Amino acid sequence: MLTKVLVTGAAGFIGSHLVDHLLEQGAEVVGLDDFSSGQRSNLARALQNPRFKLVEGDLAEPATASTDLGDCELVFHLSADPEVPRGAQDPKRQLKQNVQATFNLLDALRARAMPTRLVFASTSTVYGEPSQIPTAEDYAPLMPISVYGATKLACEALISAYTQLLPLQSIVFRFANVVGPRAGHGVIVDFVRKLRENPKKLEVLGDGTQSKSYLHVDDCTRAFLLALNDGFWRPGTQAFNIGTEDRTNVLEIAQIVMRALQLTDVTVKTVPGPEGRGWAGDVKTMQLDIGRIKKSGWRPKLSSTEAVRLACEHLVAQRA
Repeated sequence: MLTKVLVTGAAGFIGSHLVDHLLEQGAEVVGLDDFSSGQRSNLARALQNPRFKLVEGDLAEPATASTDLGDCELVFHLSADPEVPRGAQDPKRQLKQNVQATFNLLDALRARAMPTRLVFASTSTVYGEPSQIPTAEDYAPLMPISVYGATKLACEALISAYTQLLPLQSIVFRFANVVGPRAGHGVIVDFVRKLRENPKKLEVLGDGTQSKSYLHVDDCTRAFLLALNDGFWRPGTQAFNIGTEDRTNVLEIAQIVMRALQLTDVTVKTVPGPEGRGWAGDVKTMQLDIGRIKKSGWRPKLSSTEAVRLACEHLVAQRA
């Protein structure tokens, strides 16, 4: 029988997909969100299920974590400010929403002193600009170039420490860029919005050569569901890269979006930042070594380009 599950960031793009799949597996799910980045509409299916309870609260406030953790034995911690560029303009927000929120959750677990399993949604940005591509989990040193990446790495460190102090097992998933239905930000959403406003011109942040892996949300969710398997867990903290084994560059994504919108006469203008970046903290090349997670039986069903194409087609159809 599945344990009672808490999902933080439940109304977010990824969190809401995870909630739906957990309910399909028969779990009893408590979803926590303050709707700062998530949408209540993302939980439309879940809200019709009697095994789902939605709690509106800010995990960055200590009382929220201690009140709503309840007797959940498995916690999926997805709550965060997901906007990488925003860290340059408002770093205090990301410190609060990412690090403070994670600390509050961990300290609530400490106060409860109950055996718990924690799955943390981290990011490829913790690696910064690695000299090895694809990048494995044991790559060092980890030197993020964005506040977002730095806060996620700080969260990983806190989780590792608390795992040694508590009856706690933890898994850290470092995800590539996740795309798909319900996404509210990212390059695909940005390009569709711009081309709907002006079908003749597309401004691309960066020099267009930024080359990264894109993971479909369905593949992402399948990775999370590994945590329902007792055999997947080990004592202490485990880190896993979750991504694809290929990359797609920004100009290729622009072409995919234009084809989905059936546009042929578009002028593409690149706006390179320093070293061709799209913004301060933009990692130009990212591909993760996923050999470790493949040993557990998981692998992506879609390539990076296929994930982008499917996500784009869904977004265009949704907003037709």
